[in-house]
Amino acid sequence: MNDIAKRLQACTEQLCQVGAPFEICSSTDSGLQEYKNAPATMRELVDAGRAHGEQEFLVYQQKRLSFTQFFDKVDALGHYLINNKAIAKGERVAIAMRNCPEWMVAYAAIVSVGAVVVPLNSWGSADELSYCLKDAGAKLLICDPARLQLTKPLLKSLNCQAIVTGDNSNTDESIGNFDDIITQNRGKALPTTACAANDIAQIMYTSGTTGRPKGAVSSHKNICQAIYSFEFHAICSAMANPKAIEKMFAGGFAPCTLLSVPLFHVSGCYAAFLLNLRGGRKTVMMYKWSPEEALELISKERVTIFSAVPSMVMDLLRHPDVDSSDTSSLFSLGGGGAACPPAFKETISNTLSSSYVGTGYGMTESNAICASCTGDAFMYKPDSAGILSPLVEWQTRDEQGQPLPAGASGEIWLKSVCNIKQYWNKPDANNINFDGNWMATGDIGYLDEENFVYLVGRAKDLIIRGGENIYPAEIEACLSLHPSISEAAIIAVPDERLGEVPGAVIKPRDGAEICHDDIKSYLSNKLAAYKIPQNIWISSQDLPRNASGKILKSELVRQYID
Repeated sequence: MNDIAKRLQACTEQLCQVGAPFEICSSTDSGLQEYKNAPATMRELVDAGRAHGEQEFLVYQQKRLSFTQFFDKVDALGHYLINNKAIAKGERVAIAMRNCPEWMVAYAAIVSVGAVVVPLNSWGSADELSYCLKDAGAKLLICDPARLQLTKPLLKSLNCQAIVTGDNSNTDESIGNFDDIITQNRGKALPTTACAANDIAQIMYTSGTTGRPKGAVSSHKNICQAIYSFEFHAICSAMANPKAIEKMFAGGFAPCTLLSVPLFHVSGCYAAFLLNLRGGRKTVMMYKWSPEEALELISKERVTIFSAVPSMVMDLLRHPDVDSSDTSSLFSLGGGGAACPPAFKETISNTLSSSYVGTGYGMTESNAICASCTGDAFMYKPDSAGILSPLVEWQTRDEQGQPLPAGASGEIWLKSVCNIKQYWNKPDANNINFDGNWMATGDIGYLDEENFVYLVGRAKDLIIRGGENIYPAEIEACLSLHPSISEAAIIAVPDERLGEVPGAVIKPRDGAEICHDDIKSYLSNKLAAYKIPQNIWISSQDLPRNASGKILKSELVRQYID
């Protein structure tokens, strides 16, 4: 075993032993490994942030909030949810908005009063948002004006009320105004609701192979153990990389994170928002990604930590203004949410060669926990997704679902206390993807002899565009309804910046004429913009199929891409 792997193993054993801060024990109800000292409920997890008082917590455009000011808003909204909206324990409250302070306040308030938070993809279309609201049975939606416009016509039929942020033009008295609610309830106590560790805390929607999103159901314990696992990794990596940490402290900059990824993803919600809330670190939040604005914020706010999908990190470091910008505070760089391309390490080495770099592997269904590596471990095996978490058991299986020998490549199955409980209202998907405490990931990979995780492909044809999951079945279903299209297939097209993007191969109906612009215009009313194929090929031939009638996408890739 390499010295780096030995060092990490020793640090893990030290931190996880009996009596240590991250002592691991066996759960009394499931037998799964868990951190003994992790918070039991989301309220306990969130409330840790109150200890940081008047320290600055959040910077967003012209707004600045201390931890105390943030929790004042959380308490006001939580009081309103219980006393004015009669939100009961276990009822679903959805959030649909782009990154803003109100998103964070809403999330913390909802989970703190025992309700179930339902973060929705703010990039979604009206149809996608309404489907999720209906599927979750949301009683209340907290949204921004843009999402209100998309969902308002359907709220009454869904029996769902709404609160809108910053919309002074709204005249519908049935829709509450976020700022007014905070003002009217400021100073009121946050109600107490008794919650158990295994109660449902969150339903986070993730795209499904059927073309409709699936609600990933997490308990308080699932998320609390995941956040504690992030904290373990940070400390373990610091112990294993003492020279890098010494350099960080020598810089004299207080820890500060640039949050540029969406809060409705586990990466933004967990690795930035909740970790910084608990850890007393300042968060500088962006409404949407812009490398120019990011460079300005890094310089102005003395940002030390920037973690995003690899394409965003490379956007920043390849920007023509990077050399003239003051990035002296920037110490830690992370790439997650999508596979790190070979250019990721090269770009960092050429631009910020002394930075503390990391990556990881997880998904919504594992609450972002599986593997991670930072510093020397990343440089040792940059093609790896990191070392397996001490909470996670690993298994690869063949196409018949049989376990494979250690080190063999196959579909990855995980057993972990961080895994979601189930998919909401999806018994068929649950039967396919869960086997007792084991959960299928849909990814193909292997675990090497030093406990490093490697990903070599995907069992299904998921496309990850700059960290956004796109399932071809959803796009294909829309195209199949076009009157001039006979058949269509969506394939992954490599993209230097985003990793991969969807491409469409289309066979028109006999006698029909169709062009690229027609297809894009047709899809623009049915899908979020990031799902619309930019690469479209019109085929005069029938698409290749196998003996069972399935389209051979590998053949299409060979014809149009390779």
